Amino acid sequence: MGKMAITGATGQLGGLTIRHLLSKGVAAGNIVGIVRSPENAGALRELGIEIRTGDYDRPETLAEAFAGIEKLLFVSGPSMDNTLRIRQHASVVEAARNAKVGHIAYTGIAFAEKMKLGLENVHLATEYMIRTTGIPFTFLRNGFYLEILVNEGLKGIAASGEIVTSAPNGKMNYATRNDLALAAATVLAGDGFENRVLELTAPEPFTYDEFAAVVSDVAGKPVKHRAVSPEEAVRSMTGAGVPEGMAGFMVHVVYKAIEDGQFGHASRDLKQLIGDGYTTIRQAVTEALNA
Repeated sequence: MGKMAITGATGQLGGLTIRHLLSKGVAAGNIVGIVRSPENAGALRELGIEIRTGDYDRPETLAEAFAGIEKLLFVSGPSMDNTLRIRQHASVVEAARNAKVGHIAYTGIAFAEKMKLGLENVHLATEYMIRTTGIPFTFLRNGFYLEILVNEGLKGIAASGEIVTSAPNGKMNYATRNDLALAAATVLAGDGFENRVLELTAPEPFTYDEFAAVVSDVAGKPVKHRAVSPEEAVRSMTGAGVPEGMAGFMVHVVYKAIEDGQFGHASRDLKQLIGDGYTTIRQAVTEALNA
């Protein structure tokens, strides 16, 4: 097996992918972690991972980072400036082409053609750029992370007995970050994924009412979902300490997209890819509440 590289290796998705590769028996010497700040990669070095500098904003660093790489996991950049992000991604794709990388796996957004958030433009543009290279690809179209809902704040929500949103009927196809990392590792460590588009979402999207019912059952106490107007949802979030900008984004962008059905599309690709490794909502909620 040739060398495989993971960009954003010190990030959560990249780091989890590396650990799943190791658990699958991939030798540490065959894994390259590409990072912007090598000084932060000590934990990966301790695992025996080769660390290379690769900065999306410094294209000159990418040629050496990708040298001799057979498979590349290209983790999309985190910038909120979508125009800048496309330029960064173009640098990565061009460098991978020039380095003659053998296979590119790219983390995009699930059901991109059906989304209207604006994020989909970045990912579709990047997918088209990758296609122009002629390099075999796998588009790992990731759903939003379930950790948006299931995080350290869930205990407080369970204690309050109430989940407040402005999305009364919309469904969500979120998946855990760990499951998406396992999917990426499965593709990198396996064969037969060339030129495939994988929609990596929950196979059965769920509403906030259904989510609240799971939380209630696991917590052993009533937890209800209360749907309110967008204005009241923003007030509820800011009253709980959420910054106003973030509250506005969640309500006017994310909740609106949920209610519009943009997160309601389902696929079994993720569950088929990782099998018994798939994490259900109940499993995620149980782990969070018992942590």
